[in-house]
Amino acid sequence: MRAFEASVVGLFSGGARVTFLKEHSSATRSAREKPLAVVVITYNSADTLDGLLDTLAEGLRGLDRTEVVIADNASADDSVDRAQAHSIGARVVHTGWNGGYSAGINAALATIRKDADVLILNPDIRLSPGAAARLAGVLRQHNIGVAVPRILHEDGGLFHSLRREPSLQTAWVDALLGTKLGSGLDRGECVCDSAQYAAPGIVDWASGAALAISAEARAEVGDWDETFFLYSEEVDYQRRIRAAGYRIAYVPQAEVVHIGGEYSRNERLYAILTANRIRDYARHHGWVSTAMFRVAVFTGEVLRSLRGSTVHRAGAAAAVKRLPERYVTRPLLSRVSKA
Repeated sequence: MRAFEASVVGLFSGGARVTFLKEHSSATRSAREKPLAVVVITYNSADTLDGLLDTLAEGLRGLDRTEVVIADNASADDSVDRAQAHSIGARVVHTGWNGGYSAGINAALATIRKDADVLILNPDIRLSPGAAARLAGVLRQHNIGVAVPRILHEDGGLFHSLRREPSLQTAWVDALLGTKLGSGLDRGECVCDSAQYAAPGIVDWASGAALAISAEARAEVGDWDETFFLYSEEVDYQRRIRAAGYRIAYVPQAEVVHIGGEYSRNERLYAILTANRIRDYARHHGWVSTAMFRVAVFTGEVLRSLRGSTVHRAGAAAAVKRLPERYVTRPLLSRVSKA
């Protein structure tokens, strides 16, 4: 594994510059000695799952003790058959219903040894050679609880996967200026300045489509929150990681490709994403702050719906509704996919 030197990374976490860490051969050796479980959540994922499984042999290169666990949320297609037939030798956990992304993760983790690190992946992720070992190596660094890769779109373009903690400032900047402009001013939730993705650093949170968690951190933080069903569960989990005293490391040397992003084209998925953004914020702020956050989200969705977007129209409607605390509908998704 190629070592990388300490770098100064600007303005990821709370506006402060962060000096990252060094990866040494000792970290690589330690990663090889520690078990790693790859967890994949499937729900009618047959059209993408083979592509992920095909990349695992090379993606896990450099790791000696690994297992692949597929948590299937009662797929109606042949996702399970494909997983069991693949040469990678995946073990399938049947959840028995479509309880959502967190429920699938928890079902898989309940079957995994306590001293194993885990790498959670969408079925539409593709690993580059050695990516898992690079992430596992960084988990051996001091107080690193989560390590996240550099994510690329299928066409090779950079996916802006890094985020800042949701706040009134980020919500209003995103609403009035748009995600990319707001981030360029270092005020929006998305870290959309591509230059920020060139070097390793510490971040507030990142996409849940691909992330590695140390055994120590997951033991202390506990289960994923199943009440979110889909979207914002990774915000909640990584916030709890930080609250427990761990850091979240961005590792650009570990690259993956993400084929998903359905929420941007699916009205119902986008409505869930919007509602859960507000619900997550409300859990940690008072009613006045939450009301202002809700108005900001609603304003941004209305402004974007003026161009005729039915997706943003659904987002605006979701911003003023109160979805049940547990919003679970079995036939809701064609497949579970984090973006």
